[in-house]
Amino acid sequence: SIGLPTMLSGVARSFVRASAGAVVRGARPAFSQVNHVRAFSNTNLNLAKVGFAKSHEYAKLDGDVATVGISDHAQKELGDIVFVELPEVGDKCKVGKGFGAVESVKAAADVYAPVSGEVIEVNSALDDDPSLVNKSAMEDGWIIKIKVSDAGEFDKLMDTPAYEKHCAEGGH
Repeated sequence: SIGLPTMLSGVARSFVRASAGAVVRGARPAFSQVNHVRAFSNTNLNLAKVGFAKSHEYAKLDGDVATVGISDHAQKELGDIVFVELPEVGDKCKVGKGFGAVESVKAAADVYAPVSGEVIEVNSALDDDPSLVNKSAMEDGWIIKIKVSDAGEFDKLMDTPAYEKHCAEGGH
């Protein structure tokens, strides 16, 4: 398999070759292969940090906003999600306290806030298609966005390896 830098350098070479034919002989292309790849490799493509609560909710922190939902592990345990109870924008969440619920064909489960703050957005797409939680729990199936009031709470959440270990050990 080829790595991203190798793939990009090939793409950059092709672009430079293609653009070189479109300019006057002897003129330099608009960018060089090295600068293009270097600029891309220094770009941070994923700014959000992810933390997990023992109750299987995640928080993706980007600045002072946390995108919150249930983990992929939780959605698999619940089975087919048929309803998601959403809070209202403006509601206050407190770490460890319920803010909504998820219902599946197997069970219903409360959803707890992994961090405290104010709900600034809800994923209203879940009203029409709650199965988004099953299809993409960590992306399209998010439940709420919270403006975090205490960033220190995020630091108490488990990182991905710790959460995976928690699940493997049967953590509930």
